[in-house]
Amino acid sequence: MSDATSAPSVIDQLNLDGRIALVTGGGGHLGAAFASALAEAGARVVVTSRDQKRADAAAQDLPLPNGAKHLGVVLDHMQTESIDQCLETISQQVGPIDILVNNGHHPTAQPIAEATPEEFSQQLANATGYFQLARHVRDSAVERGTSASIVMIGSMYGMVGSYPDAYEGLVPASPVAYHTLKGGIIHLTRHLAVYWAKDRVRVNCLSPGPFPAKTVSPELVGRLETKCPMGRMGNANELKGALLLLASDAGSYITGQNIVVDGGWTAW
Repeated sequence: MSDATSAPSVIDQLNLDGRIALVTGGGGHLGAAFASALAEAGARVVVTSRDQKRADAAAQDLPLPNGAKHLGVVLDHMQTESIDQCLETISQQVGPIDILVNNGHHPTAQPIAEATPEEFSQQLANATGYFQLARHVRDSAVERGTSASIVMIGSMYGMVGSYPDAYEGLVPASPVAYHTLKGGIIHLTRHLAVYWAKDRVRVNCLSPGPFPAKTVSPELVGRLETKCPMGRMGNANELKGALLLLASDAGSYITGQNIVVDGGWTAW
């Protein structure tokens, strides 16, 4: 039998039946799309929020292709105690995590001239939470002798600066601490991937481009559209395919990479 006929189909590789996935910030604009993609592929999904009701609502909205019950859990990934409590709840109610999507984010809107040292440092602490959660998933996988997939959520703004004229007169410029954080997350991905590859723990980054929420002003959206080769903003559903590639066996030989979904923004 040839390798071509014995290899699993791509549909089988994308199937996540029996996997447990954790999506932090799973009730948010992009987090909801990430959680839905994993659930659609068959995973049992745990979604987190700092608010229990929001986490529960996000979990209840997810599809149930295999009848698996999803779970909403409180998590503030900026607080180690909250991380520990969240992981304990997941362990007791669902089981060990196979897939982690580090998506939750504590924002700051301060432009360069107004950002304080305290706010800047607090923004960078998002990466600390990502690292703690990732290390837990890696250690658990090693202990069980199994594989795992970790997906960090970066940003095109971890790769390029923003256009000052896109924001001028409307809103504060894209925050400097945010750019610093996202650039750091992309490199955190590479570093962990190298160290954990032989553990069969893959670490990749998914960096969205312009995916504004509905609350963003139409004027700002119009300005941003002129900066994108496709001439439009992204729809959250357009991130699902890239996420599934990284989370599933379809991406079994992909680690340490930053997959950019930006409509061509960073191409020019």
